[in-house]
Amino acid sequence: MTINLKEMMFRWRYAYVSKVDKNAEIQFMNYGYHDPDHHVPLPNHHEPNRYSIQLYHQFIKHVPIDQKDIIEIGSGRGGGIFYLTQTFHPKSAIGIDLEKKAVHFSNHHHKLANLKFMQGDAQKLTLADQSCDVVLNVESSHRYPDNKAFLSEVKRILRPNGHFFYTDFRYSHEMDQFKEELKQSGMEIIHEQNINDQVIEALKMDDQRRRDLVKRLTPFFLHKVALNFSGTIDSETFNKIANREYVYFSYIMLKK
Repeated sequence: MTINLKEMMFRWRYAYVSKVDKNAEIQFMNYGYHDPDHHVPLPNHHEPNRYSIQLYHQFIKHVPIDQKDIIEIGSGRGGGIFYLTQTFHPKSAIGIDLEKKAVHFSNHHHKLANLKFMQGDAQKLTLADQSCDVVLNVESSHRYPDNKAFLSEVKRILRPNGHFFYTDFRYSHEMDQFKEELKQSGMEIIHEQNINDQVIEALKMDDQRRRDLVKRLTPFFLHKVALNFSGTIDSETFNKIANREYVYFSYIMLKK
């Protein structure tokens, strides 16, 4: 896979997090989700990551995953699929990420008998055809150079009647092309939602924790970059989500 400048920047940020996060505080790297009308009960040890966890919960309330074979593509530091596996008891779970350090971190910190992490390219997976019931992709695909190839791989590895849980953001001017790619994927959209408001609400409520992490884990000269990467209030990223220059979407798709 050809790595462009944008992808190089993302990979540098992930590598930096791996270097400075000595106490494994950063297990999620998504912007979160908060719906005040849908309370998610969590044990105390998961409370620091409530808003990132809730981004995953928005899917589970529509489609159960217990006793299913699930795969998260772009699993990052592993917190999402670890939480799902620990809480909802799928038959098996695999987290796949391009970054070797993220895979190593996840295998070291998220140990369950039915969960494993492996390195892989979202656009060219090594998994067998029809090998899972559910695929998740959470705030990762905006990094992929070829989204059509990614969608093709998702369809290939899903079994008939399998589900694809998909949430991420795109520039507003990219959405027409993006929706056309979804239509051409061969999978049926069964749930579609714009979640900009819920993401912004999560970022507001999680703002102080994110700022504290940046202050403790990054040198002062990198604070502005790190605060923007974290989506803190009034950062460029926060404002783009708030004014809908970024469209944050959530889809559930079905392979018939």
